[in-house]
Amino acid sequence: MEPITVSRKVTHGKGNTAGKRAGRVSLLLGACALTLGLTVAAPSAGAQKLEQGVRSEHVLQLQEQLSDLGYFDAGMTGYYGTITKGAVRKFQQAQGLSADGVAGPATLNRLNKKAKAEGETLRQLAKLIHGEARGESFEGQVAVGAVVLNRVHSSEFPSSISKVIFQKGQFTAIDDGQFNTKPTQTSYRAARKALNGTDPTNGALYYYNPKIATSVWSKSRPTLLTIGQHDFTR
Repeated sequence: MEPITVSRKVTHGKGNTAGKRAGRVSLLLGACALTLGLTVAAPSAGAQKLEQGVRSEHVLQLQEQLSDLGYFDAGMTGYYGTITKGAVRKFQQAQGLSADGVAGPATLNRLNKKAKAEGETLRQLAKLIHGEARGESFEGQVAVGAVVLNRVHSSEFPSSISKVIFQKGQFTAIDDGQFNTKPTQTSYRAARKALNGTDPTNGALYYYNPKIATSVWSKSRPTLLTIGQHDFTR
């Protein structure tokens, strides 16, 4: 059920009978809404508690953070419905918090810390996957993410995801600007899968599209497997 917004604004002024009457009606509607258990939207200095039935910009921010961390995979509407409640509950369970599906101060504080630490890494990997492999299958997108992780663990490459992604001349999406396009939810899912250790390539450090690649060096590498349009090599 959509929240009902009840206006509490009353115009005060000498002889303003209509304004006073409107104020009394507004307060009466507010009381009825509370009696029926409906949501009444009210201004807030900050989100201290978010729960089912609320619609606000704070809920939208909550959904974005949960999405970045892999707990929310639905349309971001700013409405706290059953899907958002379920996502909050999963996050709470993973963090050892009371899993009631209500985003109170403890949950919001923990979420902010986790999102700040992990959100940017996930976002960068999702953007690279989208720029490099958005036309590929889900497995093919996970494979591209896995190559980045394999490089992080290899002594031949930088030791962080960000440095691997931005290493000069390594990824076409960085050079041609495709990295800056908005990643899809599928790209985020693929990035999470790769970050969680899934590697369809069995340790590949490189990949290329044999139909358009011009590098003799790339083509000279032994192919481990082919997924979609990409050959994966080591």
